[in-house]
Amino acid sequence: MPHTQEQLKRIQDKLQLLLQQHLSLQKENSRLKQELSEERKHHQQKALQAEQLQQRVDILSSSKGEMHGEEKKAFEKRLNQYVKEIDKCITLLNE
Repeated sequence: MPHTQEQLKRIQDKLQLLLQQHLSLQKENSRLKQELSEERKHHQQKALQAEQLQQRVDILSSSKGEMHGEEKKAFEKRLNQYVKEIDKCITLLNE
């Protein structure tokens, strides 16, 4: 009987240790998910900032007349996309 109680005690101790590790891993997982979410937001902000800066560069290049064939086509395509988006917004506002 004492041998069985010792085994039961060891099992309980191991179970307690596993529960503590589980809780610890859950907390770490939550922390890592939060960090990932923050990093994704940061990445999105940086991507948006890069896009805005590229737009400024394109506008400055076009105003100086330094655009070449492919750059000019890409810039015109982007402008046409903006015009289409603006037209869609105007249409939605008029409804």
